[in-house]
Amino acid sequence: MSLRTSLFRSTVLAAMLSAGLFSGTAHAFADDQARRAILDLREQLQTLVDQSRQIRVRQADQIENLQQEVARLRGEVERLSYLAERNQQSSAPASESSIQVSDPAEQAAYDQAMQSFRAGQYQEAAKALTQFIQAYPQSALVHEARFYRGSSLYAIKDFKGSIAGLQTMISAAPTDPRAPDALLVIAASQVELNDLAGARTSLQRIVKEYPDTHAAETAKSRLQLLQ
Repeated sequence: MSLRTSLFRSTVLAAMLSAGLFSGTAHAFADDQARRAILDLREQLQTLVDQSRQIRVRQADQIENLQQEVARLRGEVERLSYLAERNQQSSAPASESSIQVSDPAEQAAYDQAMQSFRAGQYQEAAKALTQFIQAYPQSALVHEARFYRGSSLYAIKDFKGSIAGLQTMISAAPTDPRAPDALLVIAASQVELNDLAGARTSLQRIVKEYPDTHAAETAKSRLQLLQ
């Protein structure tokens, strides 16, 4: 075999090996791209699913808030009607709270804070209720103050502050009638913070610990949205 023929064959063999190597590399590169694309699509799909859950829960919250507002307005109308009739018989002022305390300054501080809350002035209400809790930590009204402070913080989108305050309230008074409602506000705040696992835990706690309350029925419906 001539030297020229041997060199020609070596060149052809090298070209064939090189072509095979590059082809394998191209296939591997294409496979990596496909895998990355699939992972990206899965992440996008999960993001869309989570966003859909948040939207559905927020819609449920909005409907619930509207229903509560209607009920509150009806109750306020009935209360004002009752006070109007009673004031015709007596000139004594009516208290703003269902719980009575002996200290007039303490009662007035709470009533003023609640006036801001009822007027929808949640920033002012949160501030006034914080001051009340600090000034009267042993008050019979302190659990109510903590509940409405947490609700005010939720309304002004301080979700972490709302959660922390309401958890303190529930820890101090787990049998308080407002405890299950406080957990509902906590769950709503957790949804806003995209903590869906935490929201599910809060709602499940309502169903387990407060099964005979209206809050438990609401929690059941919201748990279905978070499945």
